[in-house]
Order: sequence, then C-alpha cells, then structure tokens
Amino acid sequence: MGNQAKVKVRNLTKKFGDMTVLDNISFDIQRGEFICIVGPTGCGKTTFLNLLVKLLEPTSGNIFIDGEEANPKKHNLSFVFQEPSAFPWLTVEQNIRFGLETKKRSRMENDNTTEYILEMLGLKECRDKYPHELSTSTEQRIVIGRSFAVRPDLLLMDEPYGQMDLKLRYYLEDEVIRLQKATKSTVIFITHNIEEAVYLADRCLILSQKPTTVKEEVGIHLPHPRDVSSKEFIQLREYITEQIKWW
Repeated sequence: MGNQAKVKVRNLTKKFGDMTVLDNISFDIQRGEFICIVGPTGCGKTTFLNLLVKLLEPTSGNIFIDGEEANPKKHNLSFVFQEPSAFPWLTVEQNIRFGLETKKRSRMENDNTTEYILEMLGLKECRDKYPHELSTSTEQRIVIGRSFAVRPDLLLMDEPYGQMDLKLRYYLEDEVIRLQKATKSTVIFITHNIEEAVYLADRCLILSQKPTTVKEEVGIHLPHPRDVSSKEFIQLREYITEQIKWW
C-alpha cells in the first residue's frame, strides 16, 4: 500500500487471560481515508479503539501513526463517542475552541477555525448557548466540531449516532463527510449499522467473530452524497450484511 499510510496496524493481538479477543490483525489506513469498521456484536471493535489510544496495551503487535508507535502524548487523537460529551459549563463556541486553545497556534488561526466550524455545522445561531439548552443531536454536532477543529492525526468515532433517529443520522452523516473532506482528516468510524457504513466509508473493514480477525476489506467507490436506493449501494449493503451473518 506504499509508505504513505497514516496508520499501520501490524499483527495486533489482544488476550484477556486465556481468551483471545483480537487475533493477529494487520491493515493500513491511508492519509485522509474514511474507514468504517463493522462486525458482529461483541467482536472487539471497541477493544481495538482502546488499543489504538493506549487505554489498553496489546498482548503483541504494533500500531503505527506516521511511521511511529501510536502514542496519545505525541499524536493528536480525537474521539467522538455514542453519548454526547460536550462540556456542560462551556458555551457552544467555547466547546469548539477548547481543543484549539491547547495547541500552540495563533489567536487569529483559532478564531478563523472556530468560525469555520460553527459555519460548517450550522451552529452560529447558538454559539452562546450551553449544551443543556440544546437537543442531543445539536450537542453531538458540537462534539464533532470540537474533534475536527484540532485537525487530529486520527479521529476515532465509536457509534456516534447510535441514539438518533434516521433522519437526524443522515443529516449528521452528511455533515461529517463534508467536514472530513474539507479538513482532509483520517477517520476510523465504528458502527453496527451497515447502511451507515456504506453511506460513509471509502473502505469497510469487516471483522469476524472472536477471536477477531479482519475477515475482508470492501472498497466503496461511490460518489458523495450517496444514493441509498441505487442498485450499487443496495448490492454493497447486502453483500456486507451477508459477510457478517454467515461465519
């Protein structure tokens, strides 16, 4: 896959006692790629994310970012979880600024980035409001904006729309794609929702049952915004669903 891979996962294995959760997983993620990870419930998708940010140490194997061992102290990693996690004591604007303030960038650059993100996510009107005054989906937009604002080396999204209805999901998915293209971020997105994976991803990694391996990689070469009723979309969705069902 060339030397330009943003993330390289090599022979990653994680055991808890006698139980092997991840079994010798290897793959590359290119700079600016949007990867969705799907697989059966309980197959270790979240364990993998925790290894990536060193909340857990692997039993063996390595994860490299830009050719160096993944290290949250060195690499700029951002998270979006299923539960919205905007800081309740900060306004929308202060939430977006929060990560930027910790980076050594000029005030002007931070101002410009904040305005850009507020504009991009349609949050300008509520910039002075606090999270508790807003809907759950708006709060999740704040968290997504805050994560993209710092231009992370890698953005990890773990079922971020699990709580939302379909219409809101599509709306937020479109916003994430727009932000990701604009910021050229590299994203790993974990989801149980196959339709969501096909809608978002450049490539889909299908994980097996435990002990988990990468069963297959499926490239998704459809232009955005994707038509969920198109023949190609439906074929991909059905194919991936079958791969998860029949082990």
